[in-house]
Amino acid sequence: MTDFKPRTKAVHGGTRRSGYGEVSEAIFLTQGFVYDSAEAAEARFVQAGDDEFIYARYGNPTVAMFEDRIAGLEGAEDAFATASGMAAVSGALMAMLRAGDHVVAARALFGSCLYVLENVLRRYGVEVDFVDGTDLSQWRAAVRPGTAAVFFESVSNPTLEVIDIAGVAEIAHAVGARVVVDNVFATPVFSRALAQGADVVIYSATKHIDGQGRALGGVILGTRDFIRGTVEPYMKHTGGAMSPFNAWIMLKGLETMALRVHAQADTALRLAQALEGRAGLRRVIYPGLASHAQHALSAAQMDKGGTVLAVELEGGQPAAFRFLNALRIGLISNNLGDAKTIVTHPATTTHQRLPDDQKVALGIAPGLVRISVGLEDPDDLAEDMAQALAAAAHKE
Repeated sequence: MTDFKPRTKAVHGGTRRSGYGEVSEAIFLTQGFVYDSAEAAEARFVQAGDDEFIYARYGNPTVAMFEDRIAGLEGAEDAFATASGMAAVSGALMAMLRAGDHVVAARALFGSCLYVLENVLRRYGVEVDFVDGTDLSQWRAAVRPGTAAVFFESVSNPTLEVIDIAGVAEIAHAVGARVVVDNVFATPVFSRALAQGADVVIYSATKHIDGQGRALGGVILGTRDFIRGTVEPYMKHTGGAMSPFNAWIMLKGLETMALRVHAQADTALRLAQALEGRAGLRRVIYPGLASHAQHALSAAQMDKGGTVLAVELEGGQPAAFRFLNALRIGLISNNLGDAKTIVTHPATTTHQRLPDDQKVALGIAPGLVRISVGLEDPDDLAEDMAQALAAAAHKE
């Protein structure tokens, strides 16, 4: 599929058909595989062929279809599908690092990513330093010869800071560090992180790839040597592989992902423009707005501003809660990238475990609300946001 454009790859890439010639990809809902003989079993355990399987924790035909399809779409040599987005983050980092290694990470990260870096990796003797990811001078000061990896979200959760992938990659590669990018907010549709210098790209497939609130999943993308030589041995022995049924859901999600994500991003920009400057809001954060601190970088690095915006309400948490509770369409939940609009109060949910001073440093104010824009009619969403803002302004 290398000669085709991304939307075609997202529909057809990696397809394996059984003897029945099915149109929709088959679900090989099996954990094990049968061998023609004891000698054949022995040979496969010594060296499995390209399309031979041993156990679903090691690989499965349906999972392999998803891996091949997303790798082709991303422009990666290979991919390993995982049970969740966080299985991808922790698996990629744990597989490549060992006690004594040094990692530099952006400070603005999803709460579970922070936990892996601050607690899990440090517990096993990995030295981790944090920097302001938007400040290239801080990356230069923090990395050193022997730094094993740098890690950041290309667009941070939930404050939507945009990190200069090419700039950080140049700094990291100069000292021999591997560049690991969590690319969820940028989506596989709008970002070309590998072409911009990333060595490893991670997605929570739960988000835009499924995009319909059905299943958990994740994927690690990189060179074939890294995926099969470093990631696969770790993941297959620690049990973080994606299930065949979830892989089938992700395959179906990839078929419509570009259409969904473009529509969501267009609506997100429209909502951000409509909300900016409205009474009751301290700020509107969206990479597609000219007022965003990294707007120029976002425009150069991504095709569109993404499907998520954030607003900070005057009046802090009480006003934010009134806004959330007044919405008629937006659902109060903690997922994103869904067909349904989802609103989240990060300070009390996804980032609630952080100390207050760290929330302040990251810009996670009590009045901050993250809005993941869905596929509803843009006019309905705009009207719903307007009436919820009016409700938030009236104290009980």
